[in-house]
Amino acid sequence: MNDLDFAALLVSRVCHDLVSPVGAVVNGLEVLEDETDAAMRADALRLVAQSAEQAAARLQFCRIAFGAAGSAGAELDLTEVARIVAGLLKGGKIEMIWAHPAVNWPKDWAKLLMNSIISAGDCLPRGGRLNVETSTDPTVPRFKIVASGVNARLMPETEKALLGEPFGVLDGRSVQPYLTYQLAKGLNAGLTVQPGDGNVTFTAG
Repeated sequence: MNDLDFAALLVSRVCHDLVSPVGAVVNGLEVLEDETDAAMRADALRLVAQSAEQAAARLQFCRIAFGAAGSAGAELDLTEVARIVAGLLKGGKIEMIWAHPAVNWPKDWAKLLMNSIISAGDCLPRGGRLNVETSTDPTVPRFKIVASGVNARLMPETEKALLGEPFGVLDGRSVQPYLTYQLAKGLNAGLTVQPGDGNVTFTAG
C-alpha cells in the first residue's frame, strides 16, 4: 500500500468517527427549527450540545493521534494527552484510570500511547475499564495498558494489524491498529499485546 492510499484510509476512519455526532447535531437543529414544545426543544438543545462536544473531542483526538501534532522533535504533555483521551471516552461504556505524571513525551511516543489506548478500548465490546500506567522519566517512555471487562478480547483482525500483517487489504477499521504497529516499529518500542482471562494487556518501552 502506498502512502496516498494509507492517508485516504485514515481520512475515512476520521470521517466514520465524526458521522454519528455531527449527524446528531443536524437532527437536533432540525427539531429546533420545527418544534414549538418547550420540553422537546430543551431535549433537542441537550442533544446538540452533547453531540457537538463529542464531535470536538473526536477531532481533538484525531488531530494528535493520527495527524502531524507539531514539528519534528515536538513533545506533548501527558496531562493534555490524558485530557484529550478522557474527552473521547466521556459518556461511553469504558472507564479510564490513569494517574498520569506531569511530563512531556516525544510526540510519536504520545501518539503510540493514544492509539494503543484506543486499540485496547476496542477489546471491550461491552465496556469495562482501562488501567493505564506511564513512566515518570520522560527520557525513557514506557507504558502498560490493561483492558478488563466482560468478554474482553482481542479480535483476530486487530491482532494481525497490530503485528503488521492485516488480513488482505487494509480497510477503515484495521487502519488504526496498523498505524499503531507502524508507530511502534518506527520507535522500536517493543509493543506487545497479551490476551488474558477477562483482560488484554498492551505494553511498550
